[in-house]
Amino acid sequence: MNSNRIKLIDSLRGFSLLGILMANLLIFQYGIWGKDEINIDTLSKLDVFSLQFIKIAFESTFLPIFSLLFGYSLIKLVESIKKRRNKSRWHLIRRGIGLLVIGIIHSTYIWEGDILTFYGLMLFVLLPFIHRKAKTLLIWSAILVVLLGVLSYGENVSDKTEQAEMQQFIEETNNVYANGTYMDILDYRKNAMPPGFEDPIFIFFLLLLSPIFMLPMFLLGMAMAKRQYFINPAQEKRSYLLGWLFFPVGLVLKLLAYKAGLVAYSAIFTQVGGQLLAIGYILIFSFLYSKFSNKFIFTALESMGKLSLSNYLMQSIICTLIFYGYGLGFYNHLGVFYSIILGGIIFCIQCGCSILYVRFFRRGLIEHLLRVWTNLSLSGNIRKSAHNHMDNSNLKL
Repeated sequence: MNSNRIKLIDSLRGFSLLGILMANLLIFQYGIWGKDEINIDTLSKLDVFSLQFIKIAFESTFLPIFSLLFGYSLIKLVESIKKRRNKSRWHLIRRGIGLLVIGIIHSTYIWEGDILTFYGLMLFVLLPFIHRKAKTLLIWSAILVVLLGVLSYGENVSDKTEQAEMQQFIEETNNVYANGTYMDILDYRKNAMPPGFEDPIFIFFLLLLSPIFMLPMFLLGMAMAKRQYFINPAQEKRSYLLGWLFFPVGLVLKLLAYKAGLVAYSAIFTQVGGQLLAIGYILIFSFLYSKFSNKFIFTALESMGKLSLSNYLMQSIICTLIFYGYGLGFYNHLGVFYSIILGGIIFCIQCGCSILYVRFFRRGLIEHLLRVWTNLSLSGNIRKSAHNHMDNSNLKL
């Protein structure tokens, strides 16, 4: 199976892990809710610039990249299964369940900023789209982008009571995560609920609407896979130049999200701009890959991408040990600029370890376990169906 891997996709996946780490470092240091309530007046000018850089260049942009790659890989998985079996439904259901289990374990016992649970749930949302034509997927993706803009319009206004409650919750969270033991943080994570999230109806609608915000990128990735995009980078090089159109448009929209007079459009600019910027990153990266794929940086990113699940989980373990009270205790102390430096160091170390690892092993441990469960095979490979095996035997006779 490794011989059939698309190297550009692996490199893109490695690249997306860099952006996800940079965005997540705000959560590791300030909390899921605290990262959007950082008091700018307490930061140095360098930290203020670094904060703006992360929010514009990374936040709401690299998760869409990962979503597109997830949709792309989902179609390639279906194609691989169909080469060996007649149906892929149960493989995909098991894969979704596997991601859900890993995500729940991750969010419960390691770090609450997990995305794997969301991807496990999204796989079930994507099932009805798997056998649709690429054109249909593109149309649905465009429709949902428009719907996304409609749903995002408006200024999120909270009264003083809600603001005070949220501030108190953030202060409690900061104290527990900065000074608490592992069991203190585990207990707090299980029982503490941010203001406004106690209402089950609100939670229901949040879960119902959340897939819409990322679904366009999943569907776009699926459409690209059906059209065999990214398989021949050298031949597709000219089409990658479109990235230079998406990049500035997405960047301008994200910059506008921070303009004071456009508060009502802030969420629209952030979401839509983030996805357009993500497409720009993907195409520009692909263009560079088509010219310099033999360079060391792309080899490193490819190795990182092959072990994306293991590396994502390892980032959580490393960063919680650095920031939380049961580790080095740098929570809310390191600063935004130095967290970027830290992120670069962590990522480089992971790239080096990944290069060494793939020289000796085909898959990461977590990747292998997920494949074993998905394919019900100890080797992790997709087994041929009995029907296909009998057909092949008859042909030999």
